[in-house]
Amino acid sequence: MPRTQNHSEQFYPVQCQTKHYVCSYSDHKLDLRKIPPELNDKSNPPLNKGKIYISKTSPAAAIAAYQIQFQKDFFSFLMARSKEVVPGGRMVFTLNARRIADPTAEESCLIWDYLGQALQDLVLKGLMEEEKLDTYNVPYYEPYVEEIKTEIAKEGSFTVNCLEIIALPWDACNGGMKCDRATTAKNWVRVLRAINEPMVRSHFGAEVLDPFFQSLTGIIAADTKGSGACQCCCLCD
Repeated sequence: MPRTQNHSEQFYPVQCQTKHYVCSYSDHKLDLRKIPPELNDKSNPPLNKGKIYISKTSPAAAIAAYQIQFQKDFFSFLMARSKEVVPGGRMVFTLNARRIADPTAEESCLIWDYLGQALQDLVLKGLMEEEKLDTYNVPYYEPYVEEIKTEIAKEGSFTVNCLEIIALPWDACNGGMKCDRATTAKNWVRVLRAINEPMVRSHFGAEVLDPFFQSLTGIIAADTKGSGACQCCCLCD
């Protein structure tokens, strides 16, 4: 009789305990498996109205919803990996993270603010309905390093051996070349389009793609802010 998959295995496939070393690296593998349900509760007004992710103006309930969803999904990820690793084995994973406790810091939210502004621009131009924007939230969360440690300890299968934060500069999208703001904006949008286009097309329709990313390029180019990303590399026993 085939073994029934549990909750964690449905989203983080496991193999039997045959691995001495497990490595998980991806910008998306450790994203949230779904949008926090509180953000899509149609029986109440939009919880994070006008925003697609956490921001300085997001209510505490919206921030908490993202944090709780991360805790559930990361716990499931750890549980699934623990079933792959033989006793005494190791796991290393890398995911986007933040260095400071504030979940609304530019380090983790600036790019999402730009994306949200570009969508708001399309609403103002009459290219999409405001309701569409209010129901669009990204399945993403950048945890604070202490949140990562806490969830690893809570799940109990692994012990943190080494945890390092790798800071990536704002202009890393330029591939090491020195570029002006306009060129950097174009390079950023190429990266962001590759990641976000499928979600934007699915929710808003293909007709908004070009005007959306054109608007995004202009918004990034016109601003003076620049906050690099951070990645957390963690080795667990």
